[in-house]
Amino acid sequence: MNLSQYLDKEEIILDSGVIMKLERFSLLLHEWNQIHNLTGAKTIDAIYVNIIDSLYPLTFIEKPKILLDVGTGAGFPGLVLAIALPETKVVLAEPLKKRVSFLKYAAIDMELKNVTVEAKRVEHIEHEAFNLISSRAVTNTKLLLDLTKNISNAKTKYLFYKGSRLFEEIEDVQHQLDYDIVQKNQRNYLYIKSKK
Repeated sequence: MNLSQYLDKEEIILDSGVIMKLERFSLLLHEWNQIHNLTGAKTIDAIYVNIIDSLYPLTFIEKPKILLDVGTGAGFPGLVLAIALPETKVVLAEPLKKRVSFLKYAAIDMELKNVTVEAKRVEHIEHEAFNLISSRAVTNTKLLLDLTKNISNAKTKYLFYKGSRLFEEIEDVQHQLDYDIVQKNQRNYLYIKSKK
């Protein structure tokens, strides 16, 4: 299946220029991954599956003006969201050097003017409050909320890409949050609309 077929199947609507950039990203990542081992997604097909996973929340979230992605790694979800949301300013926080090199190279190669790569851990980022803070497979929900408290405010929303442990994690914090959980395939998307 090509990327457009994957997108159609999930009813994710993107213009052709964005799809071309996502295909370019897939090729770049595939090429770099063979040398630098950036992600477990070893084939173009596996990369497409990760792209769909990254993009699926666009079907239910409010589009942010400014987004922080915590621990972007090889680009999921932060760089993929940046490609799909050209009007959104995206900051990618990633401490590992080889991943930072890839993210910077990809952003330049694809002329993503909306992307800034911060080669540091999220707790060291200084910035005004973000509209949306996203993260995939980085630490637990409570710790993520704590680590980002200096760069969030009452209006900040959160999008965490989680597995089955989400339900245990949320027990500690659910009384403080207004949130939805959207389930798709093996993924639980935690969308926190506000903190009480």
